Amino acid sequence: MNLRVRATMSMIGAFLLLPVLGGTAQSTTAGELVEASPTTVYLAPGRLLEVPVKAWHLRYRSTSATGTANVVSGTLLVPRTPYPFGRRPIAGYAVGTHGLGDRCAPSNAMAQGTEAELAIMSLMLLKGWAVAVTDYEGLGTPGDHTYMAGLSQGHAVLDSIRAATRVGEAKLSTEAPVVVMGYSQGGSSAAWAAQLQPSYAPELRLKGVAAGGVPADLQAVADNLDGTSDFGLAAAAGLGLDAAYPELSLASHLTPEGSALFTGARDDCVAELRSALSGRRLSELTTADVMHLPEWQARLRENRLGATTPRVPMYLYHAKGDEIIPYGVGATLRKEYCAQGAKVLWTGLPAGSHVLGAVEGGPLAVGWLAGRVIGLPVVSNC
Repeated sequence: MNLRVRATMSMIGAFLLLPVLGGTAQSTTAGELVEASPTTVYLAPGRLLEVPVKAWHLRYRSTSATGTANVVSGTLLVPRTPYPFGRRPIAGYAVGTHGLGDRCAPSNAMAQGTEAELAIMSLMLLKGWAVAVTDYEGLGTPGDHTYMAGLSQGHAVLDSIRAATRVGEAKLSTEAPVVVMGYSQGGSSAAWAAQLQPSYAPELRLKGVAAGGVPADLQAVADNLDGTSDFGLAAAAGLGLDAAYPELSLASHLTPEGSALFTGARDDCVAELRSALSGRRLSELTTADVMHLPEWQARLRENRLGATTPRVPMYLYHAKGDEIIPYGVGATLRKEYCAQGAKVLWTGLPAGSHVLGAVEGGPLAVGWLAGRVIGLPVVSNC
């Protein structure tokens, strides 16, 4: 083969590796687009009140909790009006618990007009920011959702931002300022993104991370939920960790009733999880003290936030009346980050419940992130 033919074939091969809008990319690099399809997003059920943005349903490459390459879905929202202050900022938005089945995915909810967290995303869109919303691993794509597997969730958030910059029609810059926000499951995902970014996605110009109602210690949260009306959330976390780490072998430790209930939960959305497992205890549904088995303890420690210092400013907020994730769990994370020298602004909200914490804290978090985007001085109350 002569040099001219060889060079031509190399150029063709390079072209085929480029991600294209609505096409397929062959690269295996985390954050690369597999597909970007135009979509429409609605604020109200019945596909009413179309959100006036450009939107794409994404599939992009990411990394599982054990380091395996995977494909994750999500949605990219970009305001139709030009951004007047330079490069348009990109917000990675991590949603709270939606459930375990593909039908529960945020992308599906936005397309159907049932995504409650669009109210918070809209505050970002009104500032002119692009918003990348991950569905997380296995939620909207083949396989089980690895719910509450922190490494997987943090990777999915960071890679959604990388993928957003590869949607040509969105015209987003790889040099754009980046912020990340989330509450509940999303708060965990946002905090994991902060911890992982320096080593996993160092090229992102991350300016700050807001994380609310953070379930930083899964063991403590599970103990709190055992026997309550929200036990289904703890069961879902067990299923999510089991999906992420096959050696946990949850099915081998379930009673016949537990097997039936947990199998049924694998396709449930959050309301169904709460209803089906309300008031149950893990000890009633298992044949062993599952969470204290050595393999479970090892993975629970691995998924406990606070061991790595975020290099960017953090805004942590938590409802004092949070009945799902104890206030002390969030306060401990703040204490540990502060002890490591992180710049943390902590807000204890007067809200009397977990859900109200999201409502009260969301606008405060967006306002704080806006300060990071424009470079205001960072205030810490460590």
